[in-house]
Amino acid sequence: MSNMLPLFQTALELGLISSLTVLALFLSYSMLNVCDLSTDGCFTLGAAVGAVVAISGHPYMSIIAAMLAGVLSGLITAVLQTCMGVDSLLAGIIMNTALYSVNIGIMGGSSLLNMNKTDTVFTKIQATLNSHNALPAGKLIVAGIAVAAVAVFLYLFLKTKIGLAIRATGNNPDMVKNSSINPVMTTIVGLCVSNSFTALSGCLLAQSQKSVNIDIGSGMVTVALASLLIGGTFIRSRRIGLRITGAVLGAFIFRLVYTVALRLNMPAYMLKLVSSVIVIIAISGPYLKSRYPELSRRLEKRKC
Repeated sequence: MSNMLPLFQTALELGLISSLTVLALFLSYSMLNVCDLSTDGCFTLGAAVGAVVAISGHPYMSIIAAMLAGVLSGLITAVLQTCMGVDSLLAGIIMNTALYSVNIGIMGGSSLLNMNKTDTVFTKIQATLNSHNALPAGKLIVAGIAVAAVAVFLYLFLKTKIGLAIRATGNNPDMVKNSSINPVMTTIVGLCVSNSFTALSGCLLAQSQKSVNIDIGSGMVTVALASLLIGGTFIRSRRIGLRITGAVLGAFIFRLVYTVALRLNMPAYMLKLVSSVIVIIAISGPYLKSRYPELSRRLEKRKC
């Protein structure tokens, strides 16, 4: 049992941090119905900007800087889609490719930044906890506060006029075009907000592990999609609050499975395969479950 506690805590910490990207995908993919493939590059962008600002001696300001960088990334991606006629999938790929060079430039031409001697939001909070003889749970507290703040903001945001317009754009874009709602504006706002969440997630992960490499965001769109689908499987509801909760839960479950795979001494090169298998199960599981009664009846008929 004592060996399981660190495992659970690690999965919870990583799950909370990555759930911010899942919530970003919830907004762009589930609400706005836009598959934003710039997620990987935007995640790295937030990590790089946050690291550079933290290294300069401003760990708290790094969060704001990373989120603003994410907003800019989302703005450019949205403009490519809405104002320049670029397909949404292609716009994400183009932006993701461009961000690779941008991120290298932000990191000073290096593919790796070391933050071992840098104060981060986690070390600042942990220092405060230590001064009060509290438990060493700085990472959990920071990640928990960030997720709670983003979840509450997202819930309230989707209840506002612009939030309802974003949901309407995702549900029925043709109707929106014939109404007073401007789909260009809703797409821009939606992607700016979602990318700010993604960048925040990257910033916190970089400061949590005290290093940034250019591939830190590799595969994040797959992880976020899998987590979103897993959460939707466990919590089936049309209520926004429960769906947001499901997205966070899905991120934790995914990270728990991922962490267990690591503890089983699985080779590092196999982890991408594990991610892909989890995605396949998350997508095909509900479909196969719905088809099970029909398959059972066919098998019974054959036996007769």
